[in-house]
Amino acid sequence: MTQHHATHAVPSTQGADGTPGGRAPQGTTPAHIPPADLRAALTAELGGAARAWLDQALDEAAAHPGSHGPISVWELRLAEAGRRCGPAHADAARVLVLHAAHAGPQALTRVYTQGTADERRAVLHALPHLVPGPDALPLVEDALRTNDTRLVAAALGPYAARHLDPHQWRHAVLKCLFTGVPVDHVADLARRAHADAELARMLADYAAERTAASRPVPEDLHRVLALTEPARSSHGTADPHGKES
Repeated sequence: MTQHHATHAVPSTQGADGTPGGRAPQGTTPAHIPPADLRAALTAELGGAARAWLDQALDEAAAHPGSHGPISVWELRLAEAGRRCGPAHADAARVLVLHAAHAGPQALTRVYTQGTADERRAVLHALPHLVPGPDALPLVEDALRTNDTRLVAAALGPYAARHLDPHQWRHAVLKCLFTGVPVDHVADLARRAHADAELARMLADYAAERTAASRPVPEDLHRVLALTEPARSSHGTADPHGKES
């Protein structure tokens, strides 16, 4: 099996204990990749039987979108994805099924509420592709309340970057530092952290608490703190007399 698309379709960020096992570069999770590109990358990775299953699952979802009865056929395919495509590709496969089914906030909420942790993570990755407004924010908020670091990481994709209010977003960044989720998982981190004095204060307070308790300050804290600084003029700062420093 070829590997040239693997890191773009479904990066491996899970350690042996189920927690993120490294920094995932921005733009390499299913939330960041347009569905057409995600399907092409995933198809290139799958074997014949898995490709056939994926094609059939997507055709079924497209033919019967939305919700039908107690459970739709495409919801059953979400449960099968790990077994059919392998754990490394299951997130991408589930996101594609959700996209083909045109799952809206109601259907996504049902899958998230009734699904496994893996299915919940796929819902979070699918949000930026399926929900243009803030209607699905309760799912992000729920994930951020958990201690499941993979859910926390998935919750902080492009959808959260667009729709979380400043207060919630700052606390989500702190949650990453508390739980050890690399801040590289936080979409649009540099833009949202830029010149955020309140976030800088919160980070400084947390660093002080860690230092007072003789505990190490996470390296990611220093990275985010640096992002909160306002941009400096390349021409220097003018003094009251019109001179530049």
